Amino acid sequence: MNGGACPWNLDCHNCDKFVLSGADLLYWRRKREQWRLLAEGAPDDSTADYLHRYFEPTARAIDGLEKALAGLGLLDDALALDLRKPQDYFHRVWSTAFRAADLADAGGDEDDEDDEDVDERSEYSDTCTVKDTDSERDVV
Repeated sequence: MNGGACPWNLDCHNCDKFVLSGADLLYWRRKREQWRLLAEGAPDDSTADYLHRYFEPTARAIDGLEKALAGLGLLDDALALDLRKPQDYFHRVWSTAFRAADLADAGGDEDDEDDEDVDERSEYSDTCTVKDTDSERDVV
């Protein structure tokens, strides 16, 4: 897409229209790791703390995306994407998208472990698989 055609002047950080799909997961996981490494190499603690605080909303959105994909059974598909190969852009990993702000809210929920519907903790992060999740309810 031509970024110059964006009616919101490419202000993605403040745009409530910004969405993430399963196809974005690996990219944003790499970005999160880059920020962590940058913060670890910071010259002092205040700089490291600033970098962690600056990236924290994005980290919550990444966690929320992982939870949403796990709830829809798409997390493994998203983690297995190899963007170097031709893709089926109609696959649910590509076509199911979530507003970044909603993902950040979902990623910030710390009380998920207390829910009795939680089935098991995923090996991929802080994601959980939930029993009897209505997939239509999770799609934006």
